[in-house]
Amino acid sequence: MEYLALLMFLAVCLLLMLGYPVAFTLAGTALAFAAGGILAGIFDAGFLAALPGRLFGTISNTTLMAVPLFILMGTILEKSRVAEELLGSMARLFGGTRGGLGISVVVVGMFLAASTGIVGATVVTMGLLSLPSMLRTGYSPALATGTICATGTLGQIIPPSIALVLLGDILSNAYQQAQLNMNIFNPKTVSVGDLFIGALIPGLVLVAMYILYLLVYARLRPDAAPPASGERVDLSTLVRSLLPPLLLIGIVLGSILAGAATPTEAAGIGAVGALILALAKRQMDPSRLKEALLSTLEVTCMVFMILIGAAVFSLVFRGFGGEELIHGFLLDLPGGAMGATLVVMVVIFLLGFILDFIEITFVVVPIVGPVLLAMGLDPVWLGIMIALNLQTSFLTPPFGFALFYLRGVAPAELETGAIYRGVVPFIILQLLLIIALWFWPAMATWLPALLKQ
Repeated sequence: MEYLALLMFLAVCLLLMLGYPVAFTLAGTALAFAAGGILAGIFDAGFLAALPGRLFGTISNTTLMAVPLFILMGTILEKSRVAEELLGSMARLFGGTRGGLGISVVVVGMFLAASTGIVGATVVTMGLLSLPSMLRTGYSPALATGTICATGTLGQIIPPSIALVLLGDILSNAYQQAQLNMNIFNPKTVSVGDLFIGALIPGLVLVAMYILYLLVYARLRPDAAPPASGERVDLSTLVRSLLPPLLLIGIVLGSILAGAATPTEAAGIGAVGALILALAKRQMDPSRLKEALLSTLEVTCMVFMILIGAAVFSLVFRGFGGEELIHGFLLDLPGGAMGATLVVMVVIFLLGFILDFIEITFVVVPIVGPVLLAMGLDPVWLGIMIALNLQTSFLTPPFGFALFYLRGVAPAELETGAIYRGVVPFIILQLLLIIALWFWPAMATWLPALLKQ
C-alpha cells in the first residue's frame, strides 16, 4: 500500500508536466487515489476528516498573512516604476566602466528581489527594463541574459522572500513535530525571522560573487561587456532614487532583526511604506493601484489554493503510509544525516524542474523535514540550503523556470541557446555557495544565534 503513495506522487508530476493547474492537480489526484483506496478497502477515510482542521489552521495562521502583504509591497514598487528609476540611476553611475551595466542590473535586481520576493516578477521586470539596453550597448547576449536570470532568482534567498516565509512556516511545524517524535515535550521553535536573518550572509555573498564574476569577465573579454555611453548621474539624483527603497527595505528587515516586529507586522509596514513612497513620487494613480491590488489578489489566491491542494495531498499520502516509507528510506541511507540530506537535495533539485517552490515547500518539505530535523540538522541551515537549491534548480537548463520567464519577454531574434549558455557560470557560482554552506553551516546559523543571545 505504501507504494501507492509513490505512484500518486508520480501521477501528480506527470499531470503537472502536461500543464494541468497545480492546486487542482494535487487535490484531484489525491482524492481520486483516496476514492480508489476506500473502494478497495486499503485506505481509511478518517484521514480526510482531518482536512477541515488543516484548512482552519491555514486560514488562522498569522505567519502566512505576511505573504499577501509582501506581495502587495513588491507589486506597488513595481507599478510605481521605482525599479525603472533606480536602474537608470545605477546604469549612469556604473555605466562608464566595463561590466558596469551588468553590475547595475545585479544591484537593482537585489533590491527588487528583496521587495517582491518572487522569481518570475523579478526576471520579467528586469528583462523588460534592462535587456534591451544591455544588447544595444553591445553586451554579449549570453552574458546579458545570464545576468538577468541569475539576478531574478535572488528573490529566493534575499529577504524578505516569499519563499522564506513559506519555508519558515513549514519548517517551524516540521521542527516541532521532529522534537515531539523524540519525546521532547518542550520543543524549541524556529521562526520566519530566523530564516530571514540566516539568509542575509549567504544572499549578500552570492551578490558579491555575481559582481566579482562580471568584473573579471569584463576584464578578460572587454568586447562582451563594454562601457555604456551617456550622461553621468549626479549625487542628488542617485540619493533620491536609491535612498527611499533602501530605507523601506531597511525598516522592514531591521524591525524583524531587532525583534521589534514579527514578519507579518513588518510586511504590513512594508506595504504601507511602499504605497506612501509611490504616492510621494506621484506614480500611483487609481488605475495603477487597482492593477497592484488585482495582481496581489491573483498571486495570493494561487498560493493559498496550492496550499489547500497540498493539504489534501499530504493527508492522502500519509493515509497510504507514504511518510513511513520515506522516513524508513532516509533513515536506512548510508552516511547518516548528511547522506539523507544529500539525497533530499538531489530530489528537490530535480523536482524544481517541474514544480514551483510553492508546491515543493507545501508537498515535499513536510514529508522530509521532520525526519531530517530529527537527525539533528539545524532548521535554519536546512531552510537556507533548500532555498539555494531551488534557486539553482530554477536557473538550470533546459527546464529552469527563470529561463522560460526571460524567454517570454526577450526579443524573438535572441536565441534560446544564448540564454542557456549565459546561465551556466552563474549556476557554478550558486553551486560553489551551496558547497561552502555545506561545509561551513555557520554562514547561515551564526547571525541568528548571535542575535538570540
